[in-house]
Amino acid sequence: MDVVLPAHDEEELIGASLAALSVARERLAATHPDVEVGIAVVLDACTDGTADIVSRWSVRTATARGAARTDVSVVEIAERNVGAARRAGVERVVGFATRIGLAHRWIATTDADSRVDPAWLLAHLDALSAGIDVLLGTVRPEATDLDEDGLRRWAEAHPPGHLPGNVHGAHLGIRLDAYRRIGGFAALAEHEDVDLVARARRAGLDVRATLDAPVITSGRREGRTPGGYAAFLADAYGPHPTRA
Repeated sequence: MDVVLPAHDEEELIGASLAALSVARERLAATHPDVEVGIAVVLDACTDGTADIVSRWSVRTATARGAARTDVSVVEIAERNVGAARRAGVERVVGFATRIGLAHRWIATTDADSRVDPAWLLAHLDALSAGIDVLLGTVRPEATDLDEDGLRRWAEAHPPGHLPGNVHGAHLGIRLDAYRRIGGFAALAEHEDVDLVARARRAGLDVRATLDAPVITSGRREGRTPGGYAAFLADAYGPHPTRA
């Protein structure tokens, strides 16, 4: 399995994102010790301390005793384009896939402002094992980023068991041969995830949604793209409760 995580100036949040990914990696290793995990962190035009945080984490990950079998790559680009960043990350980890073949390799993507669930990699491994081509996971905003009314309305819009099937790059998975078949991530400044899934559906691929292992993502109202998840939260729930 491979994980792609793009980042642009995320020094405030990427530490927690990487820590959560480490927990998920160890949870996977506890039950599937033979599953290798390739991780590509793509630093896209970072000007803050993001690169230093990632560098320290990658060293700890590579040298941790008893850790899951993990290859960590840090990719640097200067595109300010999330689609290009995800694509660059996939291109880097594809090299890890040559030993076992494209049909048996899975790409999972998340974001630097998000924390994956401890069972996140297990959920993606289950999708791979089930023969699914594309997995659409659920995300939840950080509870502290919504006020009381926002939390109530979020709960009403997302009742237990409700499977909206929305597309979130913070919780998305695709079989590598399927990814190759539809041409991969396009170099779009936003909605590269929606575009990829739309092409997968047009190609007749098996696209499934899941409620398992939801990802917690930042509830900030000003994101790294003009029309991404932050813009959705701003439209739906108004200003950030601590910055209104």
